[in-house]
Amino acid sequence: MSDGSQRHVSRRRFLSLGLALAGGVVAMKPRPGRAQDAPDRKDMVRWAFLSDTHIAADPDNHFRGFYPHRNFRAVLSQIDSNLPDGMVITGDISRSRGGLDAYATVQSMLTPLAEKRPIYLGVGNHDNRRDFVTAFENSDDSGEAVKDKHIVTAMAGPVRMIILDSLLYTNVFGGMIGREQRTWLETYLHVCDDTPTIVFLHHTPRADLLDNRRLFEILTPCQKVKAVVFGHSHKYEILESDGLKLINLPAVGYNFTNAQPVGWVEARLTGAGGEFVLHAVGGNPKKDGRTTMVRWRA
Repeated sequence: MSDGSQRHVSRRRFLSLGLALAGGVVAMKPRPGRAQDAPDRKDMVRWAFLSDTHIAADPDNHFRGFYPHRNFRAVLSQIDSNLPDGMVITGDISRSRGGLDAYATVQSMLTPLAEKRPIYLGVGNHDNRRDFVTAFENSDDSGEAVKDKHIVTAMAGPVRMIILDSLLYTNVFGGMIGREQRTWLETYLHVCDDTPTIVFLHHTPRADLLDNRRLFEILTPCQKVKAVVFGHSHKYEILESDGLKLINLPAVGYNFTNAQPVGWVEARLTGAGGEFVLHAVGGNPKKDGRTTMVRWRA
């Protein structure tokens, strides 16, 4: 959003919209005393980007020959063997419709890493927001920025992360950011500094997000926004739209077609760009280890 197109927003108005971490996009934070393991500010940071874990309460749940529990454990083992600075999971944490038992399983699987590194969780169309918040919300959460939408902002060394909530209805394919969350986002981007910013959401832009056009009317002109990271399609792909990098994460749980990998992406981020490394634990292994280098738009 260029300076000329931004409308004036007073600091009081901005604060009233909410700067705090909101409940449903959850930060599982390291225990006190471990912060030195992940410095707050570096010229380059390494983060693990995941999506679509699809964990059910039953560890033997499977689909298309894939066992999401096994895949998730394999991914977490890889991440734990060479700890990044943090982790983001962009939604569809649960297999189908949420459920406290499923989220309890996810929490138990993530806790060893969460004791060492921050983990940010988003919600997707196969999540139940109420159950999700009940399972993961903790005393560090300090209020809703937008009613019934759950947002987190975090600094990660040279970049800022904004994780949005695109869940519309549980187990319904399409998603939506919504007017109030878009207003919050526009205001936040107006007031925050020019740190290169990565926006995360679950649903695939240009395809399954019902208010896609309105969202990109905010993101595209705002030069500090460099990339949009998402899942939902169970496909790994890095594209560009009007200078914005569009980073489609592979699924952890299972793929939809045999051509796609199952796994996660290691993101090495600087203020100028990023290196994105695919780590495949299943599916099509052909691109396992492939590094894609991108430069942020100026």
